[in-house]
Amino acid sequence: MMMMKGELWSNLGSTMAAIMFVYAMFRRYFPPQLQDYIFQYGKKLSNFMYPYIHITFDEFTGEKIKKSEAFSAIQNYLSDKSSANAKRLKADVVKDSQSLVLSMDYNEEITDEFNGVKLWWSANRTTTKTQQFSFHPAADEKRFYTLKFHNRHRQVITGAYLSHVLKQGKAIAANNRQRKLYSNGAGQGNRSSTTWTHVAFEHPATFDTLAMDEKKKREIKKDLVKFSNGKEYYAKIGKAWKRGYLLYGPPGTGKSTMVAAMANFLNYDVYDLELTTVKNNVELRRLLIETSNKSIIVIEDIDCSLDLTGQREEKKKKKKDDKNEGGDPIGAMSKNEERKESEVTLSGLLNFIDGIWSACGGERIIVFTTNHAEKLDPALIRRGRMDKHIEMSFCRFEAFKVLAKNYLDIDSHPLFEEIGNLLEETDMTPADVAENLMLTADDDEEGETCLKNLIEALKAAKGEARKKAEEYHARLEAEKEEKEKEQTVEDNVRRDPISAKQVKDNGIIV
Repeated sequence: MMMMKGELWSNLGSTMAAIMFVYAMFRRYFPPQLQDYIFQYGKKLSNFMYPYIHITFDEFTGEKIKKSEAFSAIQNYLSDKSSANAKRLKADVVKDSQSLVLSMDYNEEITDEFNGVKLWWSANRTTTKTQQFSFHPAADEKRFYTLKFHNRHRQVITGAYLSHVLKQGKAIAANNRQRKLYSNGAGQGNRSSTTWTHVAFEHPATFDTLAMDEKKKREIKKDLVKFSNGKEYYAKIGKAWKRGYLLYGPPGTGKSTMVAAMANFLNYDVYDLELTTVKNNVELRRLLIETSNKSIIVIEDIDCSLDLTGQREEKKKKKKDDKNEGGDPIGAMSKNEERKESEVTLSGLLNFIDGIWSACGGERIIVFTTNHAEKLDPALIRRGRMDKHIEMSFCRFEAFKVLAKNYLDIDSHPLFEEIGNLLEETDMTPADVAENLMLTADDDEEGETCLKNLIEALKAAKGEARKKAEEYHARLEAEKEEKEKEQTVEDNVRRDPISAKQVKDNGIIV
């Protein structure tokens, strides 16, 4: 028996060596055209004898431009199957950290059954490392699912089963949905492009806690509801399903809080777009395409993000680093990449907002925030791009009552009348008002103490504003007197040039 096994392994080894030798000779001496011809017909022969069909579902569609909805649906559908059958799993937290979703790890295979038909799913990943002349080498990763089934079940699988998978996957996604806050930054291992990364969106702001006039809040909520239910309407009028909001006002008036309240009200994801990290207009367009539906794209302090006037000023000073030119080319290239400014232009941003590519996807809200709306190019904020302009103003009495309820749980108080009068006369931001209403760690501190502190702060701010106004008027008066003196000298020069010159030289005005 042992002799037979030894002979079997010996014969097997000899056979494998002979096959490898023949294959090496074939690859070396046969013409490439003949090799392709043989491989082509060899594959046809194997397909004729192999009864199984494979369908691949890539993570991205097209040229890796947009994430495939089918891939996401399959990922959600297989989560339940994976937890029951797979041996190697990946875990992710959803629903405000209250539950775990399990999915099968790469190169793992699970079995599914549909109407008595058995089939197999596998998760796969391929990584191709590309050689680049860069200090940070990049890796190109491709993820995909593969479905395998017998050829005789082709009609059932490609019809009813795949429709069932997509439907169930979308239902699971809606049930486990956790909203996300995205930001754009350098991709992993690739400093030359940016990509979206995300964390869970857990901002607690709502319209109920937003310090704003109730009438204005109702108007904004009505507009948001009308937009979210307007898919058919936007298709009817021939416009992309998107809407622009411009939030403008002094710092501390709640512009970022408004964005969070809008996201919580509509149950949308938030994409915080940092323009200064975007390389050029092409990259900006790619980031737009990668955003999901039901999302808010925010560009905060857009007047400070980039020079979007169309004419960029050249730098007054350029750092010189001639030492790296001959000695360390890799280090020099890395530093040059870091120094390179964004090449996003006003035209590129306008196309981002309402160009042809803005229609890829739907149900998106674009929000600009700024402290100085007057500095923005009119083409950027015109109606049709920024459809609704919302002024985030200083805190007035209606907004104060919301803050008093939020921070002190007080609906009314004898001091409210005095505070209301002071707020009408004094410009104080909701952030400053909220700071004065916030309870400290003192156990004996009550709401009335906070209200008195706010009154003192308002009186101080009123006095400071009066002082600044007086200084401003004094400066205007001084400038007016100076201009009158200069005008007097000019009149004297015209009447008597020689005498006026002598008087001017002596510093005397006649």
